[in-house]
Amino acid sequence: MMQTSLKRMNPSTLPDAGTMGYSQIVIANPGTLAFVSGQVAQTADGAAVPDGLAAQTRQVIANLGEALRAIGAGVHDIVQMRIYVTDLDDEAMSDAMPVVMAFLDGAAPSLTGIGVAALAGPDLRIEIEMIIQIPT
Repeated sequence: MMQTSLKRMNPSTLPDAGTMGYSQIVIANPGTLAFVSGQVAQTADGAAVPDGLAAQTRQVIANLGEALRAIGAGVHDIVQMRIYVTDLDDEAMSDAMPVVMAFLDGAAPSLTGIGVAALAGPDLRIEIEMIIQIPT
């Protein structure tokens, strides 16, 4: 698999996102982009949604990994991630972000965290969507 040539930037005139594991700016070369719908803590076989934000985040990450495999991409091909969390606070961040950062393994895409009132199901706590540049 070839790697995309994404340029990741953290200009000194913006807060240093690199210390948090993401980039303020990602420049993608012309090419094919994939837009992965928000993944939630549901499995392909319809198993029950796990309890707790950390457990739900692990399932969401497993789903994102499957989406990347389906298109022949890896974490270093992720241009942007958007993370939606209900009841977003410091505790939620400490439950979810270590799982997300372990998945990214230093890839540092552009990343936005958004606190929301609710997701598509009453038991859902986190949803993550991605934009990926398909490797050539």
